[in-house]
Amino acid sequence: MPDLRELVARAGANSLAWHDTEFPDQTLYLHAARPVRCTSDTPLLFVHHGVGRNGTDYRDYWLPLAESNGLLAVAIEFPEASFPDYLRYHFGNMHNEDGTPNPREKWTYGIIPRLFDALRAAGVTNQKTYGVFGHSAGGQFVHRMLSFGFRDRVEVAVCANAGTYAMPDLEVAWPFGLGQVGLAPETLVPVLNFPLIVMAGTNDTKTTGRYFPKGPRSMRQGETRWHRAHNYVRLGRATAEALGTHCAWTVIDVPGVGHDGHGMSIAAAPVIAAALHAPGRFHPPGEHG
Repeated sequence: MPDLRELVARAGANSLAWHDTEFPDQTLYLHAARPVRCTSDTPLLFVHHGVGRNGTDYRDYWLPLAESNGLLAVAIEFPEASFPDYLRYHFGNMHNEDGTPNPREKWTYGIIPRLFDALRAAGVTNQKTYGVFGHSAGGQFVHRMLSFGFRDRVEVAVCANAGTYAMPDLEVAWPFGLGQVGLAPETLVPVLNFPLIVMAGTNDTKTTGRYFPKGPRSMRQGETRWHRAHNYVRLGRATAEALGTHCAWTVIDVPGVGHDGHGMSIAAAPVIAAALHAPGRFHPPGEHG
């Protein structure tokens, strides 16, 4: 195994190849943005790229943001060669092409807490919690990961400009809902109680792009990514009311930004930093839009 301390060996950009214990033959790349002042006490953020699998770009987006906000940001790259197509990345490797389910330990969502444990064991961080930020397909990864319980040590989570959502609806089959995966209504309560922050660029309204999900199940969620973000949170609140619980989700519009991982990172950084620098005491900002 590589020495994870290489990620913080010098200020600025650092990268290395890494293998998760459950996927020993499938290479991941870790791209760190380390601020000049960085110790094992520096708050840790995991950054999730979109369908382009461009982890270095996302690390570069966060280089100045990590410096100005006092964060260690690690962009986790899931190469297409190791984790092909949407099933292995943003749908979490929960099932194969023929619908055969994979055991929970083979879900790619579990890579994140295992990497956190590895970074702690290597002395890179002694933090007890971490943040997650995902844009586009990375936003899909983040909110689905949280929906299935991989959130115990997540201090703050931002899902930005996701193309589709696993709606909190047991009548809609996975991956567009949470149905047909063995969940009971009461298991939705902790999902709804988690303070997820959904960010939506107000200009993310184009529907002609190559990667815009426009199948019938996607279109039922809303005509654009912006509409889908608001519909996701709206349904979360309705579901919480029906279950007699509280929906802690927040949706924040980002004015003038389209489907842009850089612009959304800039908008998310101060929100994430506020949460990571005050663990357990952060309250998401009021909604915009």
